[in-house]
Amino acid sequence: MKEKQNDISLDSWSGLQLLVFSLVAAAFTTIYITQPVLPIFRSEFEVGETYASLTISAVIFGIALSNCPLGIAADRFPIKPIILTGGIVITLCSLACSITTSISLLIGTRFVQGLFIPCLTTCVAAFLSKTLPREKLNVVMGSYISATVAGGLGGRLLGGFIHPPLHWRYAFVTASVMVFLATLAAYRFLPHEKSKNPADPEDQGFLALIVRPELLRTFLVAFSAFFVFSSVFNYLPFYLSSPAFGASTNAITFMYTSYVIGIVMGPVAGNLSNRMGNGVIMALGAVVFAVSIGTTLIKSMPGIALSLCGICAGFFAVHAAAAGSLNRRLVSSRGRANSLYVLFYYLGGFAGISVSGYMYVLSGWPGIVVTGWLVLIIPFATGMWELKHRKPTP
Repeated sequence: MKEKQNDISLDSWSGLQLLVFSLVAAAFTTIYITQPVLPIFRSEFEVGETYASLTISAVIFGIALSNCPLGIAADRFPIKPIILTGGIVITLCSLACSITTSISLLIGTRFVQGLFIPCLTTCVAAFLSKTLPREKLNVVMGSYISATVAGGLGGRLLGGFIHPPLHWRYAFVTASVMVFLATLAAYRFLPHEKSKNPADPEDQGFLALIVRPELLRTFLVAFSAFFVFSSVFNYLPFYLSSPAFGASTNAITFMYTSYVIGIVMGPVAGNLSNRMGNGVIMALGAVVFAVSIGTTLIKSMPGIALSLCGICAGFFAVHAAAAGSLNRRLVSSRGRANSLYVLFYYLGGFAGISVSGYMYVLSGWPGIVVTGWLVLIIPFATGMWELKHRKPTP
């Protein structure tokens, strides 16, 4: 029976990819749906930039808190009930967000969404790691990351372009339908995981995983890369709506189409990592990321657009290489390890948005740029270390 289930998951790989892509993309659409309309929130609810940004950082903080418990659940229980529960809660919260007139209630509901989003992301990553042959993991995790890109882009377009910015409530309704349909499809058609073999290595605890140097370095790469990326894109609307640019909400939202680069970069980085090594891709991605951030200081809308393409290319190269490196190293505790990766990733995003908010108030956009340069030393140094100490993957 186990062989039959494994055959199904491999023979119908295109269908499996579509299911996973749809589910992860829908989840990430929910995360970033308010980002392009933060200036609208500032006016409608009469709050400051930092408080309006909590509609994003509250989701990220919720994700960070729930990842570890859900990582344990992914190692112990079937994934389908976890997906169904998470999808239903996220759907109901999106509908609640669409009707609230209180910014505090909106932020609180977004926090609850964050608590359940790992049901559709972290647990699915663990499922892929347990189900797929090791030689395919770099490419597959690159495709998984492409889904996060599509969702991030979709959320931003949904919130500020597809629906008129002042009608941001309809974007939440659309997002709820997307999550609900993707959840039902995944619950119905995803194959069951293989049963645990008694000969498999025992699962390790969180502390045992964190103290493994090769894993800790990867977790820190996730933290630092998303620290910088979330800072840039979260305060981009304020930068572009300033008198130096005077960009409209539609123009600002259009800038997020640079995310399309990430959809391509995910699997490309996975293939390049197979050939050149994950360390090389991490280091090169960090360099491209840093250079592109610097060019945002040029006050030109076409120049900003090109810079954002470079930022996306660099970030998603780093992210894909790190995720592939992590999952290729794992022989057990996949749910826990992936939950730790996402925990560090979103803690980095939460820290980036929070710290950069104060930097933006104190120093404007140059403060965001300098902070990004300093933090990107981590993925660059990690990539160089892995290149120097590269060993064949067991």
